[in-house]
Amino acid sequence: MQAPVRYSPGVEDVKSDEGQTIAQLNETFDTILETVAKDSGHAVRSVHAKSHGILEGILTIDSDLPPELAQGLFAKPGAHKVYLRMSTNAGDILPDAVSLPRGLALKVLDVPGERLPDAEGTTQNFIMVNGKVFQAKTTEKFLGSLKLLAATTDRAEALKVAASTVLRGVNKALTAVGIESTTLGSLGGAPNVDPLGETYYSVTPFRYGDHIAKFSVAPVAPALTALTGREIDASGRPNAIRETVQSEMKGIEGVWEFRVQLCRDLERQPVEDPTVEWNEDEAPFQRVGLIVARPQDSWDAAQVQTVDEEMRFSIWTGLAAHRPLGNINRARNAPYKHSAEFRQRFNGCPIHEPGAGT
Repeated sequence: MQAPVRYSPGVEDVKSDEGQTIAQLNETFDTILETVAKDSGHAVRSVHAKSHGILEGILTIDSDLPPELAQGLFAKPGAHKVYLRMSTNAGDILPDAVSLPRGLALKVLDVPGERLPDAEGTTQNFIMVNGKVFQAKTTEKFLGSLKLLAATTDRAEALKVAASTVLRGVNKALTAVGIESTTLGSLGGAPNVDPLGETYYSVTPFRYGDHIAKFSVAPVAPALTALTGREIDASGRPNAIRETVQSEMKGIEGVWEFRVQLCRDLERQPVEDPTVEWNEDEAPFQRVGLIVARPQDSWDAAQVQTVDEEMRFSIWTGLAAHRPLGNINRARNAPYKHSAEFRQRFNGCPIHEPGAGT
């Protein structure tokens, strides 16, 4: 196996017109934010708006990691309180019969070290989905897809449910012959799986101290792996996923491995193209820690208020040692902040980072 690539600023290729594209992303996110807020009277996130569960747990960093893995947050063994937020990727609140890719946002508390520019607080955030690649190669292509989604926000809900049923069938047929479509999944054709059994991936690369990596969170507790791939029947149950997770988490202990995939060849594991899957035979995922969430109420009202309403999750909130890399990641900075500021202003509810001991 090749040695991991050393990080340097030169691994990124920053285009001169990225600022213009990011400005258009902000405008498009505004369309989603304002439409949903106007229709519902409450502002939600511009992406991954609907939460299916909020969990509190502990991330324990493995001891005796080799130098290439003992980097940044994972440089020293220890335990950190974490919040986990499970969601789906739409910017409007849809019935769960519209099946979309699952998301997992992780906020690790009380993380010392040099911060990214403008990164408030002392947390390290990770945002992942249950797929290995991003749907768009560049910010321009992502902007085009987002404009299409913005045009349908809070419209034709019944049509979306019907279309999702058709798209799920098409996607299953393609998957059966070895073809997986991230585009169909993002449009409502994703399997309506239980989020507790899914493996999540950062999709985009990050600095990993001296190196470059992608991240993953994978279930390892038997009670979770038994749920992997299990589909939820959401017919007539708009919040079926939330209800399922809440019922399951009251009786099980969730255990997930936090894994790191080090870049070992910039040509075969590119930084600027998140549509390319990093082959795990060439760049395997390696465990660096363990997340444990005790049995709990995953939809506790106070916890939902604290995490879902009063916090934001951003890949740009964290350590300089885990700087987001690539054009898609660079484009996620301003819009995520923009979305949080809109929510705070419209709802009149301050959004802030949790302090020590929260």
